Amino acid sequence: MDMDSLVNYIFETGMLKKVARSGWWTESVKYPETVAEHSFRTAVIAFILAKLEGHSDETANRICTASVFHDVHETRILDLNKLVARYIDLGEKLERKVEKEQMAPLPKEVSNAIVKTLGLTDAEKKILKDADYLECAFQAKEYADIGYQTLSWLDRIEGKLQTASAKKLIKKIKKAKARSWRDGLKKL
Repeated sequence: MDMDSLVNYIFETGMLKKVARSGWWTESVKYPETVAEHSFRTAVIAFILAKLEGHSDETANRICTASVFHDVHETRILDLNKLVARYIDLGEKLERKVEKEQMAPLPKEVSNAIVKTLGLTDAEKKILKDADYLECAFQAKEYADIGYQTLSWLDRIEGKLQTASAKKLIKKIKKAKARSWRDGLKKL
């Protein structure tokens, strides 16, 4: 097995810790979260959504894993937001080209497994897309709770959600306070 190519690929994925989620710049968020941070929470949400939608553990794991890899191409083309997409064609064709180049040096058993993982059914893709949107909704709510004008993102996201579980979650997100998870935990 070519360990050099694996080491290089893993170093490249680490670049996602440096790539900012650029859409938030349009809302004056100077230091938004990174693509790596976004991908982590998207994976958590994807697993939960898959289970809420009645999928098996195996399917939930596959969707969760796919969400970990779904933005790796952004190490090379960055996180180009919807405003940028108005001027530059950032379609799936470009993303697939980058992914193909990224995986070309990898051992076949690894690259084939990644390709297989990303090859979701249409129903699984809907869950992953909803998880991606919901992560953005959680982030928008967190930013709104500290003073950024990001609540309008929640309405736009709500209109794009496809699964019943995601539609229920967005309603809860809108009403929740981002820091409410810690209520009752402090002993002071």
